[in-house]
Amino acid sequence: MNEPPKERVKYVESSLYLPYHYYAGDYKAIYLRALKDKRILGSKCGKTGKVFVPPIMSSPESMAPCDQLVELPDRGIVTTFCVVNVPVYGRDLELPYCVASVALDGADVSIFGLIQECKAEDVHMGTRVQAVWAPDG
Repeated sequence: MNEPPKERVKYVESSLYLPYHYYAGDYKAIYLRALKDKRILGSKCGKTGKVFVPPIMSSPESMAPCDQLVELPDRGIVTTFCVVNVPVYGRDLELPYCVASVALDGADVSIFGLIQECKAEDVHMGTRVQAVWAPDG
């Protein structure tokens, strides 16, 4: 009969092989190309006029097509955020830092972004933020 271990298991070490291929699709590919050019695109619902970022093909509310692409400004308002105090494997970020949900001006949904240009204690809901684009190359 197998008995449970006497000591708690703290971690399991294992090697995984998880091959996959990501296909962005038409709208996501357009969105990713625009980001490369330092532009943010969304799609507008033909029925409600709501703007979704990243672009989607149909509205989850009205099921109407979102076939009009619109360019959005690279600034908005922090709607919620998280202060990260734990290092993340593979990321060389100074602790603490903030990850925030940002409602871009003109968009009806928020996107997530990293807040780095100010101290974590200075971030709060309602903070105005603007994208700082990585240099080319």
